[in-house]
Amino acid sequence: MKVLYFDCFAGAAGDMVLGALIDAGVTLEEVRRALGSLAISPATVWTERVTRTGIAATKFCVKGEHGPLDHAHDDSRGHDDSRDHEHDHGHHHPGHRHVHTEPREEKHHHVHRTLNDINRLIDGSALSQTGKDRAKELFARLGEAEAAVHGTSLAQVHLHEVGALDSIIDIVGTVFAMETLGAERIVASPLNVGSGTVRTAHGVYPVPAPATARLLKDAPIYAGAQKVEMVTPTGALLITGYAQEFGPVPPMRVAQIGYGAGNRDFADMPNVLRVLIGEMDAAATSHTVVVIEAEIDDMNPQIFGVLMDRLLAQGALDVFYTPIQMKKNRPGTLLSVIAAPDKREVMTGTIFRETTTIGVRYREMSRECLDRRTVTVTTSVGDVRIKVAARDGQILNAAPEFEDCVRLAGQHNLPAKTVQALAMKAWLDAGNREL
Repeated sequence: MKVLYFDCFAGAAGDMVLGALIDAGVTLEEVRRALGSLAISPATVWTERVTRTGIAATKFCVKGEHGPLDHAHDDSRGHDDSRDHEHDHGHHHPGHRHVHTEPREEKHHHVHRTLNDINRLIDGSALSQTGKDRAKELFARLGEAEAAVHGTSLAQVHLHEVGALDSIIDIVGTVFAMETLGAERIVASPLNVGSGTVRTAHGVYPVPAPATARLLKDAPIYAGAQKVEMVTPTGALLITGYAQEFGPVPPMRVAQIGYGAGNRDFADMPNVLRVLIGEMDAAATSHTVVVIEAEIDDMNPQIFGVLMDRLLAQGALDVFYTPIQMKKNRPGTLLSVIAAPDKREVMTGTIFRETTTIGVRYREMSRECLDRRTVTVTTSVGDVRIKVAARDGQILNAAPEFEDCVRLAGQHNLPAKTVQALAMKAWLDAGNREL
C-alpha cells in the first residue's frame, strides 16, 4: 500500500503543500498542463530552490492578482483573514512588510470570486472529472467555513484572497499532484498553528484565524513558539481534506521526500512542510495507542466491574486492574485503560464520572500486533470458531473461541476442555498453515 505523510511541524499553506509535492517528484510541467486555462501562460507559475534554516526546499510561485505590491497586514482591503496572500505573506508576522517574488513593475487588481466563478475556472482546467469534482468539493467546504464565520449564505459568500487565482492554482494543482502520486493511505501530523494574534480588516483575532479554525475542526492542532500565523485557510483545507488520519509517521519504507517552503525564514526552525511517500512496511505493523492510568484507594470495589463494562462498551481496547500499595500503607488499585488516541477524552470523562479519582495520567505508545482472522471448523459436537494470528503469512497462534466451547460443552454435557481439544484437532486436520 502506498502511503503519504504530511509533516506539519511548521504549519501548512497552499503553496507549501504543492511545493512539497513537486519537490517529492511531481513535475512542474505536469502541473502546468493540468492547470489548463488557469495558468494563462507558462510564466504564470514557476518554482524556486530556496533554503529555510539550512533545509533546501521548493518554493512554488504564482504571478498573482494583488496590489499594491508592498503592504503590511494592517491594510483595510476586507480580506477574510490576515494571511491574505498565500504566496506573498506566508508565515509573516503582522506589521512586517513583505518582499514579493514577482516583478515590481507588475500591477494587479484585487479579485473576489463566488463559488460559481471558481467552479467555471475549475471546469477549464485539464484535471480529470474526478479531480474537478474533488476541487469543487474543497472549495465548497471553504465557502461553508467562510459563510459560517461571516454569517452569510453559501450563495452570497465571496472568497476574497483565497478566491484569487494563486490560491485556486494551489488547490487545483494539489488535486492533480495527489491524483498523480496515487497514495492509498494519507496521514498527517498534528498541525502547528502558531500563536499570538493576526490583524484583519475586521479587527485583531487570535491565531488560528476564524475561517482557519473552522476548517481545522476535529484535527489535532497545537500552538508553536512562533508568534505568527502558521496555517492558512488553504493549507488547513488541503491537509484536512486529504488526511484520512492524524498521528505519528506510520510504519513505512520511505521512497520519496519533499520539502515545500513558506516565504519567511525563521532563525530557529525550518519554515517548510515535509512530505514522506513510500510503501507501508508490512513487517512493522505498529499502531499508536494511548494508555490512561489512575490510582484509586477509596472506592467501593463493586464499581470496578461496572467501570470496566462501560469503558469496553465505549471502545477501550483493554481495561485491567493491578493491586498496588499507596501512601499511608493503604492497599489500592491501579486502573489501566488502553485505547485509540482519539478515544482519550471519552475514556477520561468516563473515569472521572464513574470513579472517585481526582486525576489521571496518560501517554501514547506504539504497539505491534499480529495479523488476525477468524475461521470456523466443524467438530462432532458442532461448529467452533478458531482465532488465528500470523505474521508475514506464517501462523503463530490458533485458539478456539472459548464461548463456543462452553456453549457446546453445556449442550452435550462435556467438559469445556474436551470441546477445545476437538476444535484444535479439526483445525489441524484441515491443514490450515497459512493466514
